[in-house]
Amino acid sequence: MSNKLLIIEDMKKLGLTEYEVKAYLTLLEKYPVNGYVLSKNSAIPRSRIYEVLDSLKKKQIVFEQSDNNTTIYHPLEPTLLIDKLKNNFEDILSHVNDYTKKIYLKPKNNNELIVIKGRDNIIEFINTLICEAKKRIAVSIWEEEINDISKALNDAVNRGVILRGIFFGKNNPYKDIVTHRRIERYLSEKNERYMSIIIDGIHVVSGIISRGNESQVTWTKDIGFVEMSEDYIAHDLMVNLYSQNLEEDEREKFENYMDNIRRNYFGFTKQEFENFK
Repeated sequence: MSNKLLIIEDMKKLGLTEYEVKAYLTLLEKYPVNGYVLSKNSAIPRSRIYEVLDSLKKKQIVFEQSDNNTTIYHPLEPTLLIDKLKNNFEDILSHVNDYTKKIYLKPKNNNELIVIKGRDNIIEFINTLICEAKKRIAVSIWEEEINDISKALNDAVNRGVILRGIFFGKNNPYKDIVTHRRIERYLSEKNERYMSIIIDGIHVVSGIISRGNESQVTWTKDIGFVEMSEDYIAHDLMVNLYSQNLEEDEREKFENYMDNIRRNYFGFTKQEFENFK
């Protein structure tokens, strides 16, 4: 999709119709012009152009100037357009916030488990939670996913939120999270990407994220899940830091020992165990 088409789609999300966006963008490139010229330049049908211009005038995004039986149109400057839209949306969001808080029936307890499906939906939801983080974020996350939440994470860190956890990948962008050891060994056994994110010790989002639209996580504020998830990440952190601090021969013994613990726990066959290595 071209950049212009993307802008048209973005501006439609701001409450403008496709014809309104096309008329405004075309006017920015050449103005003042009359309705006939604008129709021709924008490929908006002549039968619709004045309807579109009337709507833009009411929104004060386009201005009309009449002189000697000629009517021409000017666009609102882009900077002023952005300021105008910001003010409009701030007012709308303020009203929505006041009303929805007033009618919201708060749950009697926080132990519900809510399933969120689809990788894009999951990432969008996590970004929303991170934007509200005030104190601490703990993660157990893969490189593929952290790239999609890095803006929200960076904003959180910049406003003083503490970041801790485990990173699965080669290019760890955060000094405060620890890169997991032996990624290939992990993948050979699991062949999936799991993810856990804890926000302010209140929210936990945890599940499989590597299945595209079939990805599925559970979101809960249940205190038991929060504490178990914190312990899971903390334990993983301790094992990885311990391994990192060992000398090479000690580390090899340690990892073999850990592999055998997993083999006994999960009941892997000898063949499976050899394939994982």
